[in-house]
Amino acid sequence: MHTKPIPRGAGIAFVASALFVSLILIITDYNQLSRYILVYLAILIVFLGGVLDDRKGVTPKMKFLFIFIATILLYSNGIAIETLGKYLGHELFLPGILVFPFTFIAIAGFTNALNLLDGLDGLAGTVSIVMLGAFMWIGYIHHDNLMVMLSVIFIPALAAFLLFNWHPAKIFMGDSGSLTLGFVISILAVKATHYISPTAVLFMLAIPVLDTFVVMTRRIQRGRSPFSADKNHMHHILFNRYEDVTYTVILIVYIQVAFTMIGYQLRDADDFLSLVLFGILFFIFLNLLDQRKKRRKKEKKRNGPSIRFKIL
Repeated sequence: MHTKPIPRGAGIAFVASALFVSLILIITDYNQLSRYILVYLAILIVFLGGVLDDRKGVTPKMKFLFIFIATILLYSNGIAIETLGKYLGHELFLPGILVFPFTFIAIAGFTNALNLLDGLDGLAGTVSIVMLGAFMWIGYIHHDNLMVMLSVIFIPALAAFLLFNWHPAKIFMGDSGSLTLGFVISILAVKATHYISPTAVLFMLAIPVLDTFVVMTRRIQRGRSPFSADKNHMHHILFNRYEDVTYTVILIVYIQVAFTMIGYQLRDADDFLSLVLFGILFFIFLNLLDQRKKRRKKEKKRNGPSIRFKIL
């Protein structure tokens, strides 16, 4: 989208400012400091991993190592996914031995998903504000100080960042911003599963999750590695269709707002039907955003109708 070099250090600015404000707030309240010190240390570890990646570049395995260590700290602080929800009236709890692995996979997966969403000016930041706003409200009505504090601190930091990242962007958030932001939202999502149904939380994270699932599924269908790079993400396809960065970003944000409202409405619903609905939406996105259909039609017109002979 840009023909000139754009600096990518904005993540250092808005994450560092958010952590600095958090430090001031928790220092004034010793109970907050003693209760959430491991959470902020985990965020700091992921942030440093992102800074290192922006500065020198690190392998995907090294990124997952930073997230793995940070997840251990979260687990030690009692932040983990212990249930998959209520299905047909029965609560589905995870066995103790699977709680940490499942939590790590969920956190690492979403952190990477938000990182992949950072492909258009203002997209990752604006979508994140929508998700943070939803989790702030959930934290407020359930009196969860950590959810409220993290959301309230990161929303204005992102708003200030978007003044410089809106198209045409003057600066990017880089991995220091996208990885940390994805990790923070993952923390809020895991905390939210303690108050609302897990599938409702899934709807509130819909755009990054659906985009990643669709892209990985399409790569597997083509016989490629699901972790290989391409330009088949939702924002790439919509931009190719409309050729307008701002319009594409606003359209995706509207979709995320709609999903967030659906998720909030389903907060107390049975997870079985909610999961079926999410699966249907996944297949809609998978087929709706399939660029191969247009390519097949062109090839069919170019090659002409095929002739088949039947031997009697």
